[in-house]
Amino acid sequence: MAFIGYHASHEQLAPSAMLEAVIEAERVGFDGAFSADHLAPWTPQQGHSGNTIAWLGAALASTRFPIGSIATPGQLYHPVVSAHAISTLTEMFPGRYFAALGSGELLNEHVTGDPWPPKDERTARLGECVEVMRGLFAGETVDHRGRVRVSDARLWSLPPVPPVLMATAASPETARWAAGWADGLMTVGTTRPQVAEVIDAYLDAGGLGDTALQVHVAIGCTRDEALALVRDQWVHGVITPPDAWDIAHPEEFASRAGTPSDDELAEHVLIATDDTLDDLADRLADLVGAGFERLYLHDISQDQRHFLAARAPRLLAALRERIGGAR
Repeated sequence: MAFIGYHASHEQLAPSAMLEAVIEAERVGFDGAFSADHLAPWTPQQGHSGNTIAWLGAALASTRFPIGSIATPGQLYHPVVSAHAISTLTEMFPGRYFAALGSGELLNEHVTGDPWPPKDERTARLGECVEVMRGLFAGETVDHRGRVRVSDARLWSLPPVPPVLMATAASPETARWAAGWADGLMTVGTTRPQVAEVIDAYLDAGGLGDTALQVHVAIGCTRDEALALVRDQWVHGVITPPDAWDIAHPEEFASRAGTPSDDELAEHVLIATDDTLDDLADRLADLVGAGFERLYLHDISQDQRHFLAARAPRLLAALRERIGGAR
């Protein structure tokens, strides 16, 4: 049975509007939701970036389906602070919250004023954070001296079952490394070779747990309208890792994205119209067929009311026909 989730994009909507959207997403038939954790939007045009941890409490209390989020312990968040929040959400909402851990992006982390380490150092730092957090979730008192420092830390309110810690990975190398510790894998992409390379690396290295894929989609009345939406809301998508990890400000993302061609935009966001939702469902089903248990859809429009009322039910029905999982 396939799981089709809704991506709650805090960079694009105010937290109150995003709360309304996730409640409606459950009502129209999504199986769960997922959210990133941003301090800033990707570009000024997006215009929002609420605190995901604060929002999650309200979102989980207002729904019944599972909701996960990215967490980036190490620089902006100390691993004990991350573990404290994750443990609390898991205790309040058993079986409904999971964290997908990543090594962070300068866009959100530069505000600490600390030096921004190279990728291999950030990966090693995340590994230490995972070790610290696992110890805390096990009820241990943790001391750690390394890339992160922890002194005499303990969590006093623990869930009966330790939290699920998935990994985020944009490359086969990170996916292979994550297989050694993660409870699942999440990646993002729009082509089967791209996403298959990442998931295969994770599974071949012995990775366990669910595999999840996030896909950005733009739907318009016409193809030109959909492409204009991408230029307005997701033009930064043409800036891919590793470059995307090392940009500090939304204005720089917008500047460096420049004016890409329609074909370049379509490499990073699946383009569809109201008349081609079946074709979009075929493309999404093909991506899922690379070996994913979960699919999270991100409609990049800021008009989530229209997407959820008019387009999501049709797209969900078409996807259920292709990959199963009727609720």
